[in-house]
Amino acid sequence: MLIDWFTVGAQVLNFIILVWLMKRFLYQPVLNAIAAREQKIAAALADAADTKAEAHKQKSEFEQKNLAFEQQRADLLQQATDSATAEGERLRTEAALVADKANAARAKALSTDTQHLHAEIIRHTQQQAFDIARRVLSDLANTSLEQRASDVFIQRLQNADGETLASLSKALTDASESTPALLRSAFILPASQQSAIQTALEDKLGHSIVLRFETSPDLIAGIEISAQGQKLAWSIADYLSALSSSPHTAHAKSDATEAA
Repeated sequence: MLIDWFTVGAQVLNFIILVWLMKRFLYQPVLNAIAAREQKIAAALADAADTKAEAHKQKSEFEQKNLAFEQQRADLLQQATDSATAEGERLRTEAALVADKANAARAKALSTDTQHLHAEIIRHTQQQAFDIARRVLSDLANTSLEQRASDVFIQRLQNADGETLASLSKALTDASESTPALLRSAFILPASQQSAIQTALEDKLGHSIVLRFETSPDLIAGIEISAQGQKLAWSIADYLSALSSSPHTAHAKSDATEAA
């Protein structure tokens, strides 16, 4: 069989042209499309990976923030609890202090009122005793309480012990005319009684003295001489004080205090 090289050559040329046309207009676009699709898929996968990584990152950040928030909430709750406890303790302490101060103030006021009442009772009793003594002396001895008080003071001066007289004598000697010895009495002493007392003092102490006379009703029918801190006195209040310190009176005071 003879080969028609022209036909073979034409077929080969046609095949070559067909292959070039297919590659040019069919295969290459398909390859390009496949490459583009692969790039698109790769980009999508990359985006998905990035998105997944971002999601993991955001999740991690959220969890960390959530943990931090929980810790902060717990800290704030603990601080609030501690503050409330401290404030409650402070208020309780302050209330206790206020109550203690109020109780102390009430106790002090009660004690002051009791002392004032006791002093008023003593003053009233002393005044009554003074009035009774005045009337008794006037009715029985036909003498005044003032005169008798002067006589008793002179008698106490004469009966004073040596140590008392020595101290009083030194004080009266040290007293100058600018600051003379003071003789106080609950009543106005007549000139005769003033002279009798001064004479008795000078005779007992052995030297002249300068006296300044003064009236002081709080002595309760009494007479007192003082100089340089040394004193010699007599008054009805001495007897009333001794009476108020007797066991029966002390027991009555104790009962009154317990009742209060």
